[in-house]
Amino acid sequence: MKYLEIRVNNTDTYNRPTPLEPLGSPQSGLNGSLTIRLVLVASLLSLAGCSTSYFHKKADEQVYSIIDYKTKGTLGTTNAFTIDTDYSSREPEEIPPSELIDERAASSENRKINIPEALSRAIENNRSYQSRKERLYLSALALTGRRFDFEKQAFGRLNAGGDRESDKDLRLDSNGNQLGFSQLLTTGGTVSATLANDMVRYFTGDPRRSITTVASLNFMQPLLRGAGRAIVGENLTQAERNVIYEIREFGLFQQTFAVGIITQYVRLLQKQDQVRNAYRNYLRRKETSDEATFKVEQGVMQRFQADQALQQQLNAKSGYIRAVQQYQDRLDEFKKQLNIPLGVHLVLNPSIFQELKQVGLQLVEIDAVDAYHSAVENKLDILNAIDQFEDRKRKIKVAANALQADLKFVSDVSLQNDGADYTDFDPGDFKASAGLQLDLPFNRRSERNTYRTTLINFQSELRSLTITLDDARDAVREGLRSLQQLRRDYEIQKKALELALERTDDEIMQLLIETGKARIRDKLEAQDALLDAQNAVTRVVVDYFDARLKFLIDLGVLKMDQDRWWLRTDGAVPTENTGPVPGLEEDLLTPEQVFDGLANLN
Repeated sequence: MKYLEIRVNNTDTYNRPTPLEPLGSPQSGLNGSLTIRLVLVASLLSLAGCSTSYFHKKADEQVYSIIDYKTKGTLGTTNAFTIDTDYSSREPEEIPPSELIDERAASSENRKINIPEALSRAIENNRSYQSRKERLYLSALALTGRRFDFEKQAFGRLNAGGDRESDKDLRLDSNGNQLGFSQLLTTGGTVSATLANDMVRYFTGDPRRSITTVASLNFMQPLLRGAGRAIVGENLTQAERNVIYEIREFGLFQQTFAVGIITQYVRLLQKQDQVRNAYRNYLRRKETSDEATFKVEQGVMQRFQADQALQQQLNAKSGYIRAVQQYQDRLDEFKKQLNIPLGVHLVLNPSIFQELKQVGLQLVEIDAVDAYHSAVENKLDILNAIDQFEDRKRKIKVAANALQADLKFVSDVSLQNDGADYTDFDPGDFKASAGLQLDLPFNRRSERNTYRTTLINFQSELRSLTITLDDARDAVREGLRSLQQLRRDYEIQKKALELALERTDDEIMQLLIETGKARIRDKLEAQDALLDAQNAVTRVVVDYFDARLKFLIDLGVLKMDQDRWWLRTDGAVPTENTGPVPGLEEDLLTPEQVFDGLANLN
């Protein structure tokens, strides 16, 4: 005998179950068997008519609503969050590999780009950024499933089959047909309502049929194990909190990502400055070499000095070529971050670097203790670590509950109709039952192991939280030390640059060489010192810019809702432009003073 089985399960949150109302009446001429089959077939056809785009759209609507609501509650701001890309509206079969190959090989004329444009481009196209957005989306998508566990869930099933019996009678039966809904309550109980229909019909021999329709309502409520909102709703609670964790992680990622893109841009400008310095150094070396060669021809300088100058000229030329190569390599890496084909040449805005130099080294006025408390109160990943510590406490309670006995209250009410019309029920002819089910906790080995594991996991989470807090304090202490060291280094390098400019003064150096007080090697060494000092000043400015932004992230106070926020700290911590560095002119601490803790930052 062959059977056709059709199951219809409503799992779309947006489609609420239809109330169980009479679907036929004596006047309609539809008996219970026919009516319930028509309803099931109609439901099946309705479900089949929903395209994949419908489910796609509904999932996006629900997920984006969750993310928008929770982002506003968690971070206080919202944005137009979406995981759609340029390829999202196209079918996968419509995207051949050749298209991607040609796209990555594309080249065009020079493309000018400033920091805001680079940041916007990176947010829209960076691959890692897109992956983090998808990770947040998936966490919210998982939450929709956990929420649906507590919603009314409609179901329908139709069985039909036929066979030939030994007495040659042909029989058609349709048993186990069901239409109804079930719902899990936050107390742990479950309630379900079912309309069931069984039908058997003989077509030969003694033609006859048998139809039975049953309407039933069932309720079950745990009283010990598995009872209570905190226990039953743990998976939902964790899913809700997981979305908040992902929002915080994504918020921190956005800050780190933005600072990384901006720092890359500024470091490219630093590389441009190094290329210019290398080129000017080459020109100075060439000029010095030409002068030395001329003096050798005039008989006023020995050949080996001219050879020294020529050797340094060749070294300077090689250094310039290396500087250009390094810049081009860095530029290609930056294009990858922006997802721009490598054949496109980016033209950066050099005025940004000049503005950064004019702003100077902005001082962050905060001590180590206040910085630590600021991080604990504001840094998003630390807030996650604290909340996840609380999660472990809840897991212990849930695992402990699973060790209890299974004591359940169960009840059932049903109406049966043996006629052809399932609407012709006699309300007084019902069956009902109620009682308790007890399963003593004799076998709880698995639950015992789970409970013990949760206790160990809690201890592990406790240690993890202390490590996170130590890392936070270490980060702000290191950040403060780094900023102080860079400010001192900046003053030192500025003085070194002033001295190098004096040493390379053409008139003074020429006079020293002519009077025999200096040799060509001294001039070459002075030029080396000038190149190093020029690059060092630029390096310190960029290093401080990078370290300061990262320090604000570690404090949890970086604000990105202002124009040119990378040059401002309004609403964060007090700042001021570069001024004298306290203690710069004082004697340095001796190693013993450092080791005895006199330089401790608290």
